[in-house]
Amino acid sequence: MAAHSEVHYNLDERYVFSDKAKKNIFIVLILGIVFFAIGVATLALGGGGGEHHALAFGDPNASVSAEGHHGVSWLTRLKADLWINNVFFLGITVIGVFFTSIQYAAHAGWSAALKRVPEAFGSFLPIMLVLMLAVFVWAGHDLYHWTHESLYDPNHADYDEVMVGKRPFLNTTFFLATLVIFIGGWYAFWLFIRKNSLAEDIEGGTHRFWKIKTLATLFIIFLAITSSIGAWMWVMSIDSHWFSTMFGWYMFASWHVSGLATITLTVLYLKGDGYLKMVNENHLHDLGKFVFAFSIFWTYVWFAQFLLIYYANIPEETYYYIERFTSATYFPTFIMNVLLNFILPFFGLMTRDAKRKEIILKVVCFGVLIGHWIDFFLMITPGVVKEQGGFGFMELGLIMIYVAAFAFVIANALSKAPLVAKNHPMLKESLNHHI
Repeated sequence: MAAHSEVHYNLDERYVFSDKAKKNIFIVLILGIVFFAIGVATLALGGGGGEHHALAFGDPNASVSAEGHHGVSWLTRLKADLWINNVFFLGITVIGVFFTSIQYAAHAGWSAALKRVPEAFGSFLPIMLVLMLAVFVWAGHDLYHWTHESLYDPNHADYDEVMVGKRPFLNTTFFLATLVIFIGGWYAFWLFIRKNSLAEDIEGGTHRFWKIKTLATLFIIFLAITSSIGAWMWVMSIDSHWFSTMFGWYMFASWHVSGLATITLTVLYLKGDGYLKMVNENHLHDLGKFVFAFSIFWTYVWFAQFLLIYYANIPEETYYYIERFTSATYFPTFIMNVLLNFILPFFGLMTRDAKRKEIILKVVCFGVLIGHWIDFFLMITPGVVKEQGGFGFMELGLIMIYVAAFAFVIANALSKAPLVAKNHPMLKESLNHHI
């Protein structure tokens, strides 16, 4: 019966990046540019960066000028928005490689029929490296307090002993090195994994499988180290006086759920377009379980980090949350963060049937992606623009531009190779997957 059912699957299936798909992506891009332009014009003509009535953090008697807190302008808000999208989409991209690697390291057979989807994500890494470098070179001085040289001059009024102590770690040279070595290393691993995966389609056998497993295992170890350091450097150091020993786990958990949601939505898009017929509700069930499980894991890390800081009640740690609690700008998004990233996936995907229904998976995964963008918004924006953050046409336009770029690159990568790894040694298990 199993052998008979396999005959109906086209194992040489290829994705065609159609003119219609390109047109849709182009429409999203154009709309994004239009919204972005409207947002920039509105903020620039308005003369400020956000809600001018908001009080300065930690000081209920402080006032806010038309330029924003400490002269924060709409341009600084733009720089923060660019960095949010950079970090967010970098995470989604590398999680595609991580998901692929985990399948090999764990000898997982269920995912063999859909592994080309997350495998394609790594093709976006070079673009993310360029964007990360470009935005830091242009905006780093506004994004990172520790880049100000006056902090290290004992004769200057801004002299900061804390920053002097952190300078061996928080400096431009090391920051740029983390970007190039970490993201470049992720891309190198992906290139080797991808090369062997495509070679397996031609050669067959298990030689390539074992080679990929070795590469995947090494990549997981490399990512565990570099993603934590990257989290400290690229995001946590924005609030340069604050630290959390759990922040590496916290940011990776947010990345992981975002990546899983994107993989699921991509698989659903391909199925809706007539591809991946061998992927059935059992595969979708497993993808739904991953989104469900790691949403709970993210919530655990989120709450554990908050609780540890709350009951310690150490001023240099608690101000990070006070900033987000006492601001009319950020408290609503703080609540939305929990609702979209825990309540929605927890109740939306709790039942077996829910994980097997495409419409529910689409709604939950889309909501989770919005929620985790908000999560990165809350990690980055308050430390850069203080109470002058917000969400408007500029933010919406930028998201759409990044989505269009990501979708185009991934769709192009999917079209360059067979959609099914036909000589994967566990493909038969995947085709007959049932839970």
